[in-house]
Parts: sequence; structure tokens; C-alpha cells
Amino acid sequence: MSNNEIQYPGTLFVFAAPSGAGKTSLVKALLENMDGISVSVSHTTRAMRPGEEDGIDYHFVDIPTFEQMAGQDAFLEHAKVFDNYYGTSRTGIEQQLALGMDVILEIDWQGAAQVRKLMPETVGVFILPPSREALEERLRGRGTDSEEIIARRMRDAQSESSHYSEFDYVVINDDFDTALAELQAIVTCRRQRLAAQTWRHGKMLKALLA
Repeated sequence: MSNNEIQYPGTLFVFAAPSGAGKTSLVKALLENMDGISVSVSHTTRAMRPGEEDGIDYHFVDIPTFEQMAGQDAFLEHAKVFDNYYGTSRTGIEQQLALGMDVILEIDWQGAAQVRKLMPETVGVFILPPSREALEERLRGRGTDSEEIIARRMRDAQSESSHYSEFDYVVINDDFDTALAELQAIVTCRRQRLAAQTWRHGKMLKALLA
């Protein structure tokens, strides 16, 4: 088959960050500003919340179904959080990558480690706040958490942030636009790798060098 019939595989990106670092907002903006990239939709056993859609926000399944999938190694990573299971479908990711799509997983550092064991080519990006003070200000600015929850999130953030060195890239979300530009640069750089460009422009390169 020719290069036009088979897409060069996309890249799997793992984005991790402590709560309050701004990861969700950055990912949303990244999707709005770049083509050919999507966010993986996880499976979960928690109840659907008002306004959520099955297959859009999550794939909602019952516990027996989830456990059966886990037993069949259907997940790249999965975990139990507050009595609910969450997991990333291996088949779903592989299908999107095979179509040439770049895919983002928004998971924690532990899930990222699981994924990279199974897919070593995964690119890890850790997003950090500029300071503890800025993080606490952002958490308080939500206006939804109690003092106890904010204190717990701050403790968790310190623990989670200590794993930044296990990732390929670190982005400091001080200025939002700057952080977004850095994320775009990471994705663009990955797309310009020699193997990918040789695949996409093979005919042009051969003609150029003939």
C-alpha cells in the first residue's frame, strides 16, 4: 500500500498535574487550537452526572463489566478511586493512533507509569503551578472546596509534583498563553520527527533527491 492509504501512527501523550495546576483548561484550549488530536474517553463505574453523556464524558459501565474487561487486559491502566473504577481502553487508544490521530490521556503519575510500561513510545508531559502560593490561590478561587479539602489537595499536590522527573516534558503554568504555546510546541515537535516526515513526504523527498 502507498503512504496515502496508511496513516503514520499518531502519538500517545500522557498529561499529568496536581489538582489546581490548570491541566483541564490547557487541554481544552489545546484541542481548540490544534487539529488531529483528541482526548481519550475513559471507562468508569461511577454514576452518570447531570449533563454528562455516555461515550462523550466517559464510557459508563457497571462493576461486573469493568472487572471482566480488567481481567481480559482490556485497559492500558486502571485504578479504583473513592469506590469507583476508572480505566483507559487499550483497543480504543490503538484504533485512534492507527488512524494517525494524536491522543491525550489525562491521568495521574501512577497511571502514566502503567501506560508507559505497555506503550514505551508514550510522551509524558507534567504540568506544574509556578508556586505553592499560586496553587493555593487557584484552589481557593474555585469557591467549592472546604478548608479541609483544600489542605488535603495541597498535601496531595506536593506528593504528586515530586514525580515530575518521570516525565519527558515539564510545563509551568504561570502565564496561561505561554503554557499553551509550550504544549503546542511539544505536539508539533513530535509530529516533525524524521520517521514521520519521511513517511508523509516520501515521494517529495525522492523527487527532490533524484
